Amino acid sequence: MTEHSLLEGAAFFTAVHMRIEHATKKAVEKSARLVQKEAKRVLGTYDYDWPKLQPETIARKATGDSPLLETGAMRRSIKWSVQGDRLNWTAYVGSNDPKALWHELGTRHIPPRSFLAGAAMRKEHEVHIICGHDLFHHVFSQHPDFEDEWSYDGED
Repeated sequence: MTEHSLLEGAAFFTAVHMRIEHATKKAVEKSARLVQKEAKRVLGTYDYDWPKLQPETIARKATGDSPLLETGAMRRSIKWSVQGDRLNWTAYVGSNDPKALWHELGTRHIPPRSFLAGAAMRKEHEVHIICGHDLFHHVFSQHPDFEDEWSYDGED
């Protein structure tokens, strides 16, 4: 095992910390895009087992039996953003279309068809994988000798 000075160790751990900060934000951004894509995809489908549209609703819709999809405006309104700093990032996926809120939560006349929360729940496992994989990859794959020089071999 190669010996390193305290200065080299400090430089290594500073670089790792910086890579963790960068990788954390990138993983949260990637996760937000994934949830956004899923929320857009599910509009017009029954993939989340939503209540069926009423026959009179289907008859008046240009797109037929396609829940939450008529003009595509609500789909286009779904956006994501990431806010925070350093290691404290938060992703937001949502819509500024008032109809999105009505459909997400339901009203007296419209049953809830949660496409935003539904997309987040549907993609939760993939988000965990993205975060774990991306953090590991960005942090440890960038040091060429990590396995040889920096891993603990059980000896003091």
